[in-house]
Amino acid sequence: MRCAPTAGAALVLCAATAGFLSAQGHPAPPEPPQRFASWDEMNVLAHGLLQLGHGLREHVERTRGQLGALERRLSACGAACEEPRASAAPPNVPASLFPGGETAPETLRSLQTQLKAQNNRIEQLFQKVAQQQRHLEKQHLRIQNLQSQVGLLAPKHLDHRVTKPARRKRLPKMAQLVGPAHNISHPHRLPRDCQELFEDGERQSGLFQIQPQGSLPFLVNCKMTSDGGWTVIQRRQDGSVDFNQSWEAYKAGFGDLQGEFWLGLEKVHQILGDRGSRLAVQLKDWEGNAESLQFPVHLGGEDTAYSLQLTAPVASKLGAITVTPSGLSLPFSTWDQDHDLHGDKNCAKSLSGGWWFGTCDHSNLNGQYFRSMPRQRQQRKKGIFWKTWRGRYYPLQATTMLIQPTVAEAAS
Repeated sequence: MRCAPTAGAALVLCAATAGFLSAQGHPAPPEPPQRFASWDEMNVLAHGLLQLGHGLREHVERTRGQLGALERRLSACGAACEEPRASAAPPNVPASLFPGGETAPETLRSLQTQLKAQNNRIEQLFQKVAQQQRHLEKQHLRIQNLQSQVGLLAPKHLDHRVTKPARRKRLPKMAQLVGPAHNISHPHRLPRDCQELFEDGERQSGLFQIQPQGSLPFLVNCKMTSDGGWTVIQRRQDGSVDFNQSWEAYKAGFGDLQGEFWLGLEKVHQILGDRGSRLAVQLKDWEGNAESLQFPVHLGGEDTAYSLQLTAPVASKLGAITVTPSGLSLPFSTWDQDHDLHGDKNCAKSLSGGWWFGTCDHSNLNGQYFRSMPRQRQQRKKGIFWKTWRGRYYPLQATTMLIQPTVAEAAS
């Protein structure tokens, strides 16, 4: 890689990047005997790589600003030098800028061409640094997910802790509800979830107040069936609510519990806790056909990006690239928090809505709602789809997601 000389910051950036890229282009020497790194060492490495990416990005931005300012000054000088009476160099421009007897406009045009070429190189470096930074951030999240999974397998007395990432935006609010909760007159005895409400004798579906262990009370939509009480966590039916929301919105919940809504990742995590649970997915197409799926799940907290832990058969249907015998952990992604398993793409930004993306083409029940079938295939894949039922390019008409603790756990 060759770098044209400009400013000092550009030389430093070019030298560092050239060394990095050249190291990638040559085969690595024989590796020493493998030594397994500790979690702390992996965290330090990931943090250092992130800091390197941020530093390179700042160098590139400063260098671009300096080149832009210099180019504007030369352009202004070039305009002045091209005046009819300017037969010699302007007084503010040193004579050293015009070697070999060249005229001022020709020399300035040559300098401007060189600056534009250098600016293009800086732009390419900026794109490479940004790409490497995205990769490093994903690797950092995967390390955190692995730590969380090891913590679930380790004895409870090890006191495994993972620091939660800071959130800067204020939490959005759920839309105002039309009707009151059925059990609002009994505020001192609130069930943990809809299943506990069912065990207490309730058989009517609707809105109820619940209070999971360690949380404040909140309203949920309960569906009572012959096999127990289910808590509805998502509903799509008419496109009245925009599901292309930010991370904070998906964390807190949005929509109308009596219409379209997303209950909120934090509330779902509070309901499930550490208990084994079942997730029910109900799908409906535009021809009136319906499909219902159920499978065991476990939902991690925000420190795992609300990772959905699935068994191997279900994980493979949701786009798992590598499935272990114990299953797979899929983190939740939004357009402003890219946690998916696709290394080169932000699935939530490329498609629409937030979801547990393995890759970008297996399922997305929070995609864009289409009231009619789009003509373009590229547009259809942004809709609500479940690939193993109607395919990736068929936007569904309605979906509902429900959770329920397993019978053994709920009865304990």
